[in-house]
Amino acid sequence: MEWTADVAAGAWLADRLDDPWSGTVHDVVPRGFAAYARVLHPASRDRPVGRPWPPLPYATHRAAWEAFEASDPRIEEERVGWADVAAAFGTRLHPTSAWQDLVAPGVVVPGEDGPRDADGWRYQEPPLGELEAPTLAALARRLVEHTSTPDDGHLAVWEGWGGLLGHTGPTPSRAFLQAGDDVRHRRLLSNLVPERFRSPWARDRWQPGILPDEVSRGPRLELPHRGHVLFAAGVAELTSPDWVLRAPWRDREAETHGFPPAALSPSLVWPRDRAWVLVSEVDWDSTVVGGSAELVAALVADPEVEALPLPADARLTGD
Repeated sequence: MEWTADVAAGAWLADRLDDPWSGTVHDVVPRGFAAYARVLHPASRDRPVGRPWPPLPYATHRAAWEAFEASDPRIEEERVGWADVAAAFGTRLHPTSAWQDLVAPGVVVPGEDGPRDADGWRYQEPPLGELEAPTLAALARRLVEHTSTPDDGHLAVWEGWGGLLGHTGPTPSRAFLQAGDDVRHRRLLSNLVPERFRSPWARDRWQPGILPDEVSRGPRLELPHRGHVLFAAGVAELTSPDWVLRAPWRDREAETHGFPPAALSPSLVWPRDRAWVLVSEVDWDSTVVGGSAELVAALVADPEVEALPLPADARLTGD
C-alpha cells in the first residue's frame, strides 16, 4: 500500500456516479455493474450476567443505576448480525432494511440507552463508514477470487476522518486522553479526542496529521461531495486482519500512548481490471459492492460476511 498522487486513476468512478444526487446508492456507488451486494456491518450487544438492566430513564431511577454500577456487574458482550437482530425483535430483514426499523419494537429512551430485546440484550448501532478489520479481510478473501488483478489496484480513504491529514490552525490535529493502566478506561478512551477550546493567543501554524505532510498537501481523488486520499494497492493485501499493520494511515503516534495498532478501513477499493468496486460510504452502516452476478452470489452465500443482493437504484436512506 503506497500513497499515489496520480488521482486520475480514479476518474472513472466519478463518470459513473449520479450528480446531482438522486437519493439512490448510485450517488456514491458507480453504475454499470451487473449486480450489487449490500454487506451489513456487524452490530454489537451486551447484557448483565444473571440479572436485568436497571429500569429507564436514568433520571427517574438514578439510585438503581448507582447501586447497579457499585455492584461491579459482569457484562457479556458479543458481535451480532442483522438477521439475528431481526429475529430477536420479530422484525423482517430485507435488502434495504434500515437499522432503526429492525430494532423498532425494542425498549428505547432516546439519548440514554440502546434498544433492548426481551432477553435483556442491549444493542449498539453498527459502525458508520467503516468495516472492522476481520470483516474486511473476509470480504477481501472473496473479492480476490473475482478479479484478474488481485495484486494491482487502488484503495482510497475519505479525507475527512479526524486527525488523518495535517492542517493549518492553532491546535493539533488530535489529542490523547489516557486513564492509567485500566483496560476498560483505555478502551473507552481509544478514540482520538479533538481539542474543544482554543487559546485566544494561539497562532495558526502547520499541525501534522497521521499521514506525512507530503500526503496532506497532495492532490485528492475528488468525487461528488467527497474527497479521498488515494493509494496504490491490490485487494490481496487486505485478506488478513493484520492489514492494519501495513496501512500507511495507521496511527503510530497513538500507539506510543498505549493504544493498540488500528487503521480505518478504506472507503473505496477496486482492482486494476475494474471487475468490481467496494464502497463504504461514511454515513452508511453497510458497504456496497458492485460486480458480477457470480460475485454477488458468492458474497451472499459466504458465512463470514452478512450480505444481501441489492436491487439497482436502491435507496438506503430509509425503509
